[in-house]
Amino acid sequence: MVCHDNETVSFFYNLSKKSISDTWRPKDVVVVSLGLLVCAFVIFANILVMLAIFINRRFHYPIYYLLGNLAAADLFSGISYLYLMFHTGPWTSKLSIHEWFVRQGLIDTSLTASVINLMAIALERHQTIFTMQLHSKMTNHRVVLLIVGIWLIAIVLGLVPSMGWSCVCNLQQCSNMAPLYSRSYLVFWAVLNLLTFTVMVAVYTRIFIYVRRKSHRMSQHTSQAKHKETVVNLMKTVVMILGCFVVCWTPGLVLLLLDSSCESCDVLTYEKFFLVMAECNSFMNPIIYSYRDKDMRDTFKRILCFPCLGSQQKGEHSGVRFNTLEQERRRRVLQESWVARRAREGDGDQANGGQVVLKDAENMLDSTES
Repeated sequence: MVCHDNETVSFFYNLSKKSISDTWRPKDVVVVSLGLLVCAFVIFANILVMLAIFINRRFHYPIYYLLGNLAAADLFSGISYLYLMFHTGPWTSKLSIHEWFVRQGLIDTSLTASVINLMAIALERHQTIFTMQLHSKMTNHRVVLLIVGIWLIAIVLGLVPSMGWSCVCNLQQCSNMAPLYSRSYLVFWAVLNLLTFTVMVAVYTRIFIYVRRKSHRMSQHTSQAKHKETVVNLMKTVVMILGCFVVCWTPGLVLLLLDSSCESCDVLTYEKFFLVMAECNSFMNPIIYSYRDKDMRDTFKRILCFPCLGSQQKGEHSGVRFNTLEQERRRRVLQESWVARRAREGDGDQANGGQVVLKDAENMLDSTES
């Protein structure tokens, strides 16, 4: 077996019939310009999410730690894609084989970490909803281990091609879309992501069915309007999550599979545009998982309007309230004591009483803190 480690990147591109232009073509300019714009949104949105989770103690729970890690993965994705934009087009021919693997490895690592984070969040929501909890009881130690595990898997998958699973020593396996990558590796990577997507579909479908059944039972004690609102809101969230993933990722994954199985298919025409679509998922994630959270939205406003608030609202009480850990502890203790008290008094049936108890507890706490 002969390895071609000393060849140039242009050698592999010519072999796969993927040309490297000597000048900037209009298509290259459009793709790079669009890519830079997407990168700007990705970096800004995910820094905003990470800042919000850091400064607001109400977000110091496992689900928000996972959201913060998702934002970190998407931020890394934006930075990796920014690096790609400055090492593509005519600049590609100047790269060494090692530099080319670094460029692609950064993209693979960041996007893989983002996808695995999405699945971890889906599993966490499944666990909390089926145990009737607002927040998971997972310890911080386990959350850290989970986050480390996510990044280890992503880094390993990003390094695999440079460690040997490439076509440097087997030119017949070279891909058209990624000329130094083995087609078998791209199939593996695409199938792995499609399996992750399938797991997410199954998890969210099960959550939706479970909540729909519970809300149907609750509708016996609440109005039909409230029942309908619960189901519709959940359906909107599920459709947004799955729809965004399908729209952003499926075209690129299908293109990878076609590259490996259909030699007559022209996969290079749409390659760069589909890559930009996959990157768009990295700035959609903060919108779906964070912006729909009212507390997160209020924190965003506090961060973005900080200069205004500093000059215009000195001495005034801000409308955005950042609860301390002590206040959160008092809230939980008050709710538990109120539930126990109302249970002893036998106030109504269990389903309707539980809702009244929690509402009364919230109102009582708000009055004591104001």
